[in-house]
Amino acid sequence: MIIDKETVEKVANLARLELAEDEKEAMIKDMSKILDFMAKLNEIDTSGVEPLVYMTNEVNVLREDVVKQTITTEEGLKNAPKHNDDYFLVAKVIDK
Repeated sequence: MIIDKETVEKVANLARLELAEDEKEAMIKDMSKILDFMAKLNEIDTSGVEPLVYMTNEVNVLREDVVKQTITTEEGLKNAPKHNDDYFLVAKVIDK
């Protein structure tokens, strides 16, 4: 795959990034290096290698899940810029 300015602009748009022209040129070089590296990895024979699911065979040691109230609702809402009696109030970000 060839990385050009249009590809960088499309990826930046999808990632919600604003890039200056010099940053776009640097991204073209960086993305090309990444794809070249991935192509090299694809050349490696991994037919005898089993897939790795976890990095270690150790099982997680988890603490017991105990429900407890560490602060009151009033304490939690004390420094909130906007709240009602029970909840934080935030701006709506998704329109239906």
